[in-house]
Amino acid sequence: MDPSIGVPDAYSPEFLTAVECVLANEGGYSSNPDDPGGATNFGISARSHPGLDVAALSRDAAMEIYWREWWLRFGFARLPAAAAAKTFDLAVNMGAGNAIECLQRAIRACGRPVTEDGVIGAATAAEAGRADPAALMAALRSELAAHYRLVAASQGTSGNRFLKGWLTRAYS
Repeated sequence: MDPSIGVPDAYSPEFLTAVECVLANEGGYSSNPDDPGGATNFGISARSHPGLDVAALSRDAAMEIYWREWWLRFGFARLPAAAAAKTFDLAVNMGAGNAIECLQRAIRACGRPVTEDGVIGAATAAEAGRADPAALMAALRSELAAHYRLVAASQGTSGNRFLKGWLTRAYS
């Protein structure tokens, strides 16, 4: 363990960069009654982790959860670093399947053949690596924003309360 950062040496540099973005976007403890995840801390929800005291969750513990339950589980490390970081960040907010489908639509928008199945498999990883990086990131931001607009529209006036923040996150 590196005492200067307090995390296991097993964390990749790409993960560390990506998780810093997630932690900054998710912030600390929140218990917004309009949030379907319920109480959250660093984006880790009580609903997804019953029995975990999310109010007392440490930053290091949140990073361990993101490493194990998100980064490794969904295969974000298989993607180019920028696409991995962006897709991972938005997966925490909109769900992994939705974020990965947005990535797959962005890959197709770059002229690369890929199936939209919400899984980072060999084909998705390979085609993301073959896509022009700048074009892929532009298309990914557009797809993520479109997803948020559809969610807000489906929720009527209540969906608009989060839309500005969602769009800021999608386009950042």
